[in-house]
Amino acid sequence: MYSDDQLLNVREVAALTRLSKPTIYKFIAERRFPRQVHLGSHRVVWLRSEVLAWIAHRAGQRECR
Repeated sequence: MYSDDQLLNVREVAALTRLSKPTIYKFIAERRFPRQVHLGSHRVVWLRSEVLAWIAHRAGQRECR
């Protein structure tokens, strides 16, 4: 984690990735998306750097196909 990393809620992750909330959680269950960070019993967030790295990885895969 970078010292200036941002914490994103699920709505922000969905907006950034253009994935639906159910798809995000499905990908997490399949270990195909960065896992969330649990801040409390009812609060989870994602590290922006990890979500951006996932997007970059996915973009890189399109050139290999």
